[in-house]
Amino acid sequence: MAMKRRAFLRSALAGAGGLVFGPALLAHAEAAAGPYRTVALGKTGLETSLVGFGTGMRGSKRQSDHTRLGRERFESLLKTAYQRGIRFFDMADMYGTHAYVGRAMAGVPRDKVVLSSKIWVRPGGIPEAERPDADVLVERFRKEVGTDYLDIVQIHCMTDPKWTDQQKRQMDILESLKAKGLIRAHGVSCHSTDALEAAAECPWVDVIHARANAFGVKMDGPAEKVGPILKKAADAGKGLIGMKLIGEGAFRDDDAKKDASIRWALGPGCCHMMIVGFLSEAEIDDFERRVARVAP
Repeated sequence: MAMKRRAFLRSALAGAGGLVFGPALLAHAEAAAGPYRTVALGKTGLETSLVGFGTGMRGSKRQSDHTRLGRERFESLLKTAYQRGIRFFDMADMYGTHAYVGRAMAGVPRDKVVLSSKIWVRPGGIPEAERPDADVLVERFRKEVGTDYLDIVQIHCMTDPKWTDQQKRQMDILESLKAKGLIRAHGVSCHSTDALEAAAECPWVDVIHARANAFGVKMDGPAEKVGPILKKAADAGKGLIGMKLIGEGAFRDDDAKKDASIRWALGPGCCHMMIVGFLSEAEIDDFERRVARVAP
């Protein structure tokens, strides 16, 4: 199945109360540089903005701090992020944010954004007890977002060093979906150093979501232990997406720690890009200025 480079299936919504992206606005976004410069995600063939938008701040049971903003505020914030130059939007079944991102991006040419989501295979986390296979989930995700394909689908929150054996069925299904063009890359989000080490060594992994900041806050381990694993993954050509840059908000108000974490996460052999769970336009503005000042 060839990937369709066109507007979202929901593009009709743009003319019915959604945001219409005019030529001037698109020109501004395309000219974005600095924090929004285009970066390559390892050897995946995917390219996106240096800064991305994470939609799962304190996410569980298909809710997050973002959905708790309410539809109007959250979707307005997503549109603002796109206007600023953000081209990566991170979702997950656990967060319940697919439809919000789909509506907010209605009318945007599909190949202008990278959309990432995650399947949840662990107990808890989502309302249902059932855990359908990845093909069933990705079909639902595509409908919820309103798109023909997803750029990245990952297995969410792996902690066991043997996850590559335990999740072989889902890995094989995701590989088949990639071959069909329903997803462009697959991978894992890691929540332990053992799982991260396994991901760095696994040929199947295209992209890793890794918790990355200079202080080891809400991370898989101390920075001095996580850093070499990330370098190993980068050297293997995997796309590395840094998350928890500000410790899931732990040092949201600490300028020095935020700056240090950006420098660390984007240092040599570390992450290709980073996602932040922005909850306000002011936070986007602050991070934009900060990255422009301190990023390599």
